[in-house]
Amino acid sequence: MRFFYLVLPCLMAFASLSGQQVPFQRGVNLTGWFQASNARRIQFSLYSKTDFAQIKSLGCDVIRLPINLHAMTDGAPHYRVDPLLFAFLDSVVAWAEELELHLILDNHTFDPSTNTEAHIGVPLKAIWPQLAAHFNNRSNRLYYEILNEPHGIADALWNQIQGEVIQAIRAVDTAHTIIVGPANWNSYQSLTAMPAYSDPRLIYTFHFYDPFLFTHQGASWTAPSLVPLGGIPFPYGAASMPALPAALRGTWIESGFQSYAREGTAARVREQLDIAIQFRNQRNVPVFCGEFGVYQPNSTPLHRQAWYRIVREYLEANGIPWTSWDYHGGFGVFLPGTAGLFDRHLDVPLLESMGLQAPPQLPDVFAPDSAGFFLYRDFIESGLLESSYGSGTLDYYDQTNSPLEGNYAIRWDGPGQYSSIGFAFRQTRDLSVLRAQGYGVGFWVKGNSPGASFDIRFIDTKTGANDLPWRMRFTVSETQAPWDGRWRHIHVPLTAFQEHGAWDNGWFNPQGKFDWKSIARFEIVAEHGGLESARFSFDQIQISLPQAVAVRQPSPTLAFEVFPNPASDRINVRLSSRPGNLDFVLTDLSGKLVRQGMLEPSSDIPVQGLPSGTYFLRITDERGSWGSRKVVIW
Repeated sequence: MRFFYLVLPCLMAFASLSGQQVPFQRGVNLTGWFQASNARRIQFSLYSKTDFAQIKSLGCDVIRLPINLHAMTDGAPHYRVDPLLFAFLDSVVAWAEELELHLILDNHTFDPSTNTEAHIGVPLKAIWPQLAAHFNNRSNRLYYEILNEPHGIADALWNQIQGEVIQAIRAVDTAHTIIVGPANWNSYQSLTAMPAYSDPRLIYTFHFYDPFLFTHQGASWTAPSLVPLGGIPFPYGAASMPALPAALRGTWIESGFQSYAREGTAARVREQLDIAIQFRNQRNVPVFCGEFGVYQPNSTPLHRQAWYRIVREYLEANGIPWTSWDYHGGFGVFLPGTAGLFDRHLDVPLLESMGLQAPPQLPDVFAPDSAGFFLYRDFIESGLLESSYGSGTLDYYDQTNSPLEGNYAIRWDGPGQYSSIGFAFRQTRDLSVLRAQGYGVGFWVKGNSPGASFDIRFIDTKTGANDLPWRMRFTVSETQAPWDGRWRHIHVPLTAFQEHGAWDNGWFNPQGKFDWKSIARFEIVAEHGGLESARFSFDQIQISLPQAVAVRQPSPTLAFEVFPNPASDRINVRLSSRPGNLDFVLTDLSGKLVRQGMLEPSSDIPVQGLPSGTYFLRITDERGSWGSRKVVIW
């Protein structure tokens, strides 16, 4: 199968997409994953191959992956892509290949409040050839989308830049299909302003969010804000129309409100979609709807379902593939206000209106935790959402400061006061039983600033207008461990935490209302002042019994090299010395064991049959010294 993936793009290099053909049909945008401020803030464990399989089981055959691509580089002038991004994407691409899903790498370097810069071609022409060179031998189910929703830039200039980017990609990759779109937010109205690009392997994309008052009611990122607007029906019905909020009178929203009787109908929606369909027919090119959806908070479920059904059925009746916006976000396919669990919280009527098939949903059972669990070990654990804030440098994948275990540790440099490393629980946790049984927070920490201190704290849920997000905290200082640049283990019993108060647009002193049965977040916080000159590292953070973690110092690292790297069938290990018997362990990015055994002096490690992607090889000698290296397998 690997041979198939290697040669197929080469065989397809001079083939074109025939006429209006698009190789995929329907899918979702997997948002909030790679849309991070840099590669080291990506929460890679947020999704896994299991999630991809679940999306496929709904009836999807394509995933559009928005990536804050320009932020994943070292910036001007070279825009070199962080190798960590490639390591993560290698695994994502491998999951898609193994499941036979189409995958769109969408350059979602996008700010709705800022116009696309006239020199946007500089980063685009620097970054895309790097991705194309890295992925040019991967499956032809992989696609490059040049830029999401360029806006505030002239059509002619954007069209010229887009053409230059196509050429830059083709200089290193002639096989993979490129997705191109018009200016003006990828509007269907602007499709005809695009030139007839000569490249034979293009798909033209557009986005559809009309009528805007209906799809974006409640949105805070628009100008003016539509947070006050809610209850707009679809289709239009005079009896169910709300009054126009006073804050929106005199704005362009008022004129849209007045014309909604005409704009908010199924006939008008189909009329607007016809513009994209006519473009497809006249140009005889493949066309795809990359985004469409309705914001959940202020829209009515039945009206939202009606809109999805009308749009989806008309797209499909006219042969236009689509990816909805989005999966877990505010436009998503999960019930609002839930943890978004696949087997419990899918919005089944909405999925049915989208022509997708949801599995039977289980009761949403909530029970106290009965065993300890990790929050971080190489990755933020699944079931958590990264929720950090503040200043300083935060790296979840640091390898420069000798991680205690595995391949990564958290590095926190120079945080200002109140900056935090945050772990939000996707589903509320009940720690009351664990607290009664003597569990606590255990973690390894290494600091370089004598006298510094920070808080670890839990924050409970805010359940309503009369409730507050109460805090329980413990201050960690050199009373617990010296900050001498060595790894130190700390275990704080849950019973040692003290109520601190609550912040909710103002400070509230403790009232004895913290609820251990309803925990929303765990945080590490520079509570007592800025730590601008400090550096801390954290590893192996967990809720555990005191004896669950052996208190020891890590063994000295064992230096070795691996070759070839990338490899396809075997890897050889080269050590500076041979210190007796060696054990090896090969894990994937999630930490799952895939190979282990003894390493003889003259032996290789077989890797044939393993899925393509990034792995970590750890070797340990008979004295306990160990080392780790990244290995890419094709």
